[in-house]
Amino acid sequence: MTRSILFDTETTGLDPDTGDRVIEIAALELVNDLRTGNYFHVLVNPERDIPPEATKVHGFTLADLEGKPLFADIADEFLEFIGDGKMIAHNAPFDFKFINAELKRAGRPVLDYDSRAIDTVIMARKKFPGMPANLDALCRRFGIDLSERGTHNALLDCRLLADVYVELIGGRQRGLGLGSDRQQAAGPGGAGKRRAVTGRKARPMPPPDETTLARHAEFLATLSDPIWLQE
Repeated sequence: MTRSILFDTETTGLDPDTGDRVIEIAALELVNDLRTGNYFHVLVNPERDIPPEATKVHGFTLADLEGKPLFADIADEFLEFIGDGKMIAHNAPFDFKFINAELKRAGRPVLDYDSRAIDTVIMARKKFPGMPANLDALCRRFGIDLSERGTHNALLDCRLLADVYVELIGGRQRGLGLGSDRQQAAGPGGAGKRRAVTGRKARPMPPPDETTLARHAEFLATLSDPIWLQE
């Protein structure tokens, strides 16, 4: 069993080095690359203003975050949830930089990018060189429903990215998995929509060889009054 965490952040701006802060964190647990239904999601009071241009992206104003916990208040819970596995993000350097800035500010250990990060932007550019690698474009390419996406939302973006990630690593016919896998694919909130994997041709079975046919004939000879010979 391989556990990893897919995560996303929303922020007050583009660079924590100039004072921008995290305002939303969402993280989904994946086991064997499928959602388990376990997730971490929190809104964070950034202790500063939110510029209008940032609000246009994610929809949050400072009033929306009044009374929400500070990052230091949720840091330990976040670290406990993510554990020590791989961490998947779309444009991972951005999210890692912000999370590490917040962890450092809170006096917690930072995450090692080189050993933990999986960047789906890099994966997409390798798989589709020269093509758009943003999340919307990848969802459209893979036929993933975008109807719920308006402004950026970390939890919804994680759910979309989880489906994109499965496609980027080669796709998986979820219907062939065990029941628990089908439940995992549905994710938080109950039964989700599953897309059929198309474009894969069935491989024909080779005809039986003479040895197999002879053994089959010997087996049939041991049967008494087989039903297919009864009138």
